[in-house]
Amino acid sequence: MALVYLAQSDTTIGLLSKDREKLNALKNRPKNQSVLIESADFTTLKSLVRAPNAFKNLIRRSAKTTFIYPNSKAVRVVRGRHGDFLKRFKTLYSTSANLTQCAYDKEIASKLADVIVSDERGLFENSSSKIFRLYKDKKVRVR
Repeated sequence: MALVYLAQSDTTIGLLSKDREKLNALKNRPKNQSVLIESADFTTLKSLVRAPNAFKNLIRRSAKTTFIYPNSKAVRVVRGRHGDFLKRFKTLYSTSANLTQCAYDKEIASKLADVIVSDERGLFENSSSKIFRLYKDKKVRVR
């Protein structure tokens, strides 16, 4: 059974797990709903998706940005402290640590998680990642 981690991501507080359906159930969403995949390196990214040639440099240089690739997978490569945490897992599914359509609540988020991962920064709300949908030669901002 996959654990659910409550952790400070590179953007905001997130729930992370190897089990996408478990995250969707915790947030009262349809179990098959797509969930963001976080990775700590580009080698893993290459095993998940094929980046359109026109955007390879953009993807490598982007920070705090999620890309939805032509195969419909949403992936964000994370660096820094959160990336160090992710290296242990290769990839984790990630979603914000709040119930759908609700604001973040520390008590609820703590109850949803099996493990709380924290460092000296603590856990804090911050802006969400930018999201772009990539096509062969076009990108569209989603958020």
